[in-house]
Amino acid sequence: MTAVFVQFRCQPGKTYEVASAIWDREVVSELYSTSGEYDLIAKVYIPEGEDVGHFLSRALFDIPGIVRTLTTMTFKAF
Repeated sequence: MTAVFVQFRCQPGKTYEVASAIWDREVVSELYSTSGEYDLIAKVYIPEGEDVGHFLSRALFDIPGIVRTLTTMTFKAF
């Protein structure tokens, strides 16, 4: 499995609702609120053979209240 980090910018006042919906989908291993340009960050393990974009689109990106996302791919753990 490949780990990716996904940051979420939410509509004002919707961060807790978005976070709850993300967690309820049971596809993230970790979820944190953050300061700065984005409101949340999640660690997601992509199953072998899955296309990252399609997996994330199906699993998370249709949640109401998400304004923008930023996905960071990972390559090697040290």
